[in-house]
Amino acid sequence: MIGGKATQISYSSDEVFAKIKHDQIKFIDLQFTSLTGRFHHTTISADTFTTDQMEDGVPKLDGSSIVGFTSVDDSDLVLKPDPNSFSLVPWIPEHKTARLLCDVYLGFDRGRLERDPRSIAQKAEVYTKTQGFEHSNWGPEVEFFVFDKIHWDVLTPYKGQSYSIESKEAPWSLEGTGYPMGLQEGYYPSTPSDTLTPFRNECVDVLNEQFGILCDNHHHEVATAGQCEIDIRYDLLTNAADATQTYKYVIRNIAKKFGQVATMMPKPISMDSGSGMHTNVSLWKKNSNLFFDENEKDELSQLGRYFCGGIINHAKALTAICNPTTNSYHRLVPGYEAPAYIAWSGSNRSAIVRVPQHFKGEKYSYLKRLEFRAPDPSSNPYLVFPAVLSAGLDGVKKKIEPGDQIHEDIFKMTRSERKKKGIETLPANLGEALDEIESDRRFLLPIFTNNVLDKIIELERRDQREIAIRPHPHEFYLYFDV
Repeated sequence: MIGGKATQISYSSDEVFAKIKHDQIKFIDLQFTSLTGRFHHTTISADTFTTDQMEDGVPKLDGSSIVGFTSVDDSDLVLKPDPNSFSLVPWIPEHKTARLLCDVYLGFDRGRLERDPRSIAQKAEVYTKTQGFEHSNWGPEVEFFVFDKIHWDVLTPYKGQSYSIESKEAPWSLEGTGYPMGLQEGYYPSTPSDTLTPFRNECVDVLNEQFGILCDNHHHEVATAGQCEIDIRYDLLTNAADATQTYKYVIRNIAKKFGQVATMMPKPISMDSGSGMHTNVSLWKKNSNLFFDENEKDELSQLGRYFCGGIINHAKALTAICNPTTNSYHRLVPGYEAPAYIAWSGSNRSAIVRVPQHFKGEKYSYLKRLEFRAPDPSSNPYLVFPAVLSAGLDGVKKKIEPGDQIHEDIFKMTRSERKKKGIETLPANLGEALDEIESDRRFLLPIFTNNVLDKIIELERRDQREIAIRPHPHEFYLYFDV
């Protein structure tokens, strides 16, 4: 970062080995992401790491043991490190460790694993160019919770089901030494009510200095009990997905260092705001932001309107990828700032797509973007960004208009008022979302394969059944005396 201006840094294979030697690195952490978005790793000795392994990959992965990858009869996979992702892992000082993100390949020189989500992100960048654009920029706003302690007991449901959240910031805290926040009263409080400023400072420092992920702002979010947001600077699609996965990894590890636990679960606290992953996007060509047009209302170009129309048109199907957990749909309800209604607007945060309006004019044309507010941090960014891109580009290709802007607070509208304005609702649960993507998937096929989509649907249906077959504790309160 020089004078507030970001500078791309890349490493060759030779430079990585030079850094390993110079920094006296002992171990190399090879990291990759599963189809469901879990971060995985295997660790090799730096002494045995060779240039051939950097170029050809490391044969150290059983794909049948990673959810969504392969079956047992074809499970030999290869991890091929990306030298540009080389970073020192600062919380392992006694045995100096560096990490490398990896692409996943099929064994026996058969090319990429189709279900490697990073390959889908890379495929999306290639597709963008075939459609006449140079690149797209992506800026996710990832929210999360940091708790002091968390307990749950669900393994014997007939004996009892429970969870318990401990946080010194929460109104139910019994510690008695702090300044607890009420439900939905956590936005931008000063210290000492905000107890997590030192934690976020360290997260930003590690992300900036060790992993090259630029963060320009951090703050406490709306919910009580430790809801936070750290903003990542926008980047190219795969880079932004890499940054989002690394962000989650860093936050969890720094929380552990502070004796706390961090979660990307969208809605861990009843009756309070959940965590979103608002996704900002713009299309570029010849160093020009194609979403900006100073002569249009809100300075959003016609291309940007069509892209918005594609998102609006496919919003229901997108939830299966952008909101992939049963818990996601506890967040997507009216009254908690999460967008439950399919509409677009300028600064109206009750709409699912927003056109941020902080600045005006050519000077800030690079900031013109669409903010898709539905995604949450339980999602896999390597899938979310390509899915949103697919929807937007489908809108551009078919010239889909997004309809009229909605300036009123949609949460306060009656059902008849929403119907009159043509405002539909997002799926109410994961099952409905999966039904939507099964009937509306064609727009995804330039980037996703049916094989990948079928596996995503299969895995999410499994989770849906896990919840559907278990009675909820609150049902006893509602129905025990029927």
